[in-house]
This record gives sequence, structure tokens and C-alpha cells, in this order.
Amino acid sequence: MSKPDYPVTPAIRFLRDRKVDFEPCLYPYVEHGGTAHSAQCLGVPEHKVVKTIVLQNEQKKGMIVLMHGDKHISTRNLARELGMKHIEPADPKQANKWTGFLVGGTSPFGIKTALPVYVERTIWDLDVIYINGGKRGFLVAVSPQALKTLNPQDVSVATDT
Repeated sequence: MSKPDYPVTPAIRFLRDRKVDFEPCLYPYVEHGGTAHSAQCLGVPEHKVVKTIVLQNEQKKGMIVLMHGDKHISTRNLARELGMKHIEPADPKQANKWTGFLVGGTSPFGIKTALPVYVERTIWDLDVIYINGGKRGFLVAVSPQALKTLNPQDVSVATDT
């Protein structure tokens, strides 16, 4: 078996172990380029690029929210929907500790610490999503159904950018 021409990250091992079909998509990473940059490099709509956001609640308990690249998360609405007082972005060092991935390369697949995963409800409507493969400059194209391996909970907390 020849060596793949893409990184074999914990996320890729997770997908392989669960026999999830994926297509690797490498692109030149740019600091603070975000989903607009990756979508442009890959020639795909930014709406289909799904970002993995690590947040924490008032008890400093972590969670992951999967959101369309062209949308923001209303943390106020998320807290309300989940019955929590306050939700905010996790500190990058804490996010790295929980997930094992660097910010900009965070995948929801193959994380070190089990965290609850929430997915924006409209992501299920897409035919394919492009989500981080566990390294900066590396997305994987998968069916949204691949997210079911994470046992996510649906939420409606998107706001326009």
C-alpha cells in the first residue's frame, strides 16, 4: 500500500476506523484566512465549508459547534437553547488541550477528550461538506451523514456574517 499524499491525522484515523468515505482537500493555509480562503482555494461555496468551533460554558466545560463557514454562532441563542447561562469561545490553549488540534486545524473527528457536539441544523441539507481534517490547510469532503458518528445534537444558532 502506497503512502497517502495527505496527512494521516487522528481525524483521518477516526474516519477510516468508522469506514467513512472522504476526499482529502489540501490548500495553502493562511493565518486568519478562515473559511473564505479555504473555500476560494478549493473552488467551493463558503456555505459548504463547515468550521469547528470550540466553546465553553459558565462551568468551563467544553463543547464543539459545527457551523457554516459564511455564518456566525449566536452564543446567546446557543446558551438559551441549551439551558445554560453563558457560552464563550474557549481559550486556544484550552481548545488544543481538549481536542489535540491547533486552532485553524481543529477537526471534530478524533479529538482527545469527548466533548458534546452541536451541529447547525441546516448543515444536514447540504449534499457534501468540507470540514477540517485535523491539520491547518487540510479539509476533507464528506457527506453530512458522516457527522452522525459524533452523536451530535441539532441547534439553530446561525447568524449572518
